[in-house]
Amino acid sequence: MGDENFDAIVIGAGPAGIACAYTLAKQGKTVLVIERGDSAGSKNVTGGRFYTYALEMVDRGLTAEAALERKVTHEQIMMLSGNRAISVDYYDPSFNRVGGTAQSFTILRAVFDPWFAGKAEEMGATVVCGIRVDDVIEKEGKIVGVIAGGDEMYANVVVAADGVNSFIAQKAGLIKDIESHAVAVGVKEIIELPAQTIEQRFNLKSEEGAARLILGCTEGIHGGGFLYTNKESISLGAVFMPEEVARHGRSLPEMFQEFKMHPAICPLLEGGKTVEYGGHLVAEEGYRGIPKKLYREGFLVCGEAAGFVVNLGYTIRGLDLAVLSGLAAAKAILEAASPAKVGPAYMQQLEAVKLLPIMRALDGFTDALDIPNLFGTYPKVAADLFQKLYAVDGSVPDHLRKQIWGVVKGNKLTLRQLFADGIRGMKAL
Repeated sequence: MGDENFDAIVIGAGPAGIACAYTLAKQGKTVLVIERGDSAGSKNVTGGRFYTYALEMVDRGLTAEAALERKVTHEQIMMLSGNRAISVDYYDPSFNRVGGTAQSFTILRAVFDPWFAGKAEEMGATVVCGIRVDDVIEKEGKIVGVIAGGDEMYANVVVAADGVNSFIAQKAGLIKDIESHAVAVGVKEIIELPAQTIEQRFNLKSEEGAARLILGCTEGIHGGGFLYTNKESISLGAVFMPEEVARHGRSLPEMFQEFKMHPAICPLLEGGKTVEYGGHLVAEEGYRGIPKKLYREGFLVCGEAAGFVVNLGYTIRGLDLAVLSGLAAAKAILEAASPAKVGPAYMQQLEAVKLLPIMRALDGFTDALDIPNLFGTYPKVAADLFQKLYAVDGSVPDHLRKQIWGVVKGNKLTLRQLFADGIRGMKAL
């Protein structure tokens, strides 16, 4: 392929890169996708939830044949403190959209990504795995190709969709080395269980699924846990801020194992078999983490490489935003009158597909999730209060107001601190 000039070279066969390649190839463009992993999806640790509207924007009807797991009908939030747990389960069968496309599905990236890459190949894209891109080729200030596997490969546009720590975007001079405060370290395990067992333990009907975010499982470190039900497995993971982990003095595998052994988590995994375990960096800054510039002539950055991930505390959005960014990149390449205009067109398309408006609208959650008490103290306050409410020993209970104040004081919180955190949270949101 060294002598061939492509319309586009896409680096990374994740949802962003494949959405771009699929859209371009469908319009007859020559596209080469280069993936470092042995197969598409082999290097991810995404928990596994996909909002289907994004796939439908790539091509209507694509969701119906996609390699998806369960329709998410149970939205859950859990707080842990010691060996106690509080769970909130919002059940909404309308999310199932009987007769139509469900709002979201759980997915296994090791299954979904190869399927999506295969669809891009059906459209005419070339997907090559097991090759690392080492550098970009630059001529007269414009990026004209890449060096990969010892070969030089040329294209009108190079699209970097190679993940949070984008080596190629760094080579192109658009991003710097990642700073520790901008990312979390994620750990994920996939545990196989029979479908019937999963449905019984999570109160699910056939094909229904649950998406659960968990607070209080990180020993006070900024971060949290997630749990997704797949057809015949559970995706369980946790994310931790690396600087705080370093100061904490305990290893991530150690803390993750204790999380798995929690009395409210362990029974859900009982009898399961671990089939995947991995770690990864996760973008944490949302809109503020987007690089100042996402393009230069002949080069675009999309997906998590561009910071297109939002952690809302009650849900995480990344895969749908990745697909939108890949779609925007492809549309810009297709519609720009000249290569020099692809970059500005990309920024316009990011607005048109509503990716940037979505991220701006959700920007405040970054501040709300930066309240330190949220990850240890407040889950404990909630558990202590529930313990007071439900404990019955024959004695005369205190007035509810007194019980609440006793719990607050018992956790060494002041009214001033509560008020300050409340104001900070309201301002953020």
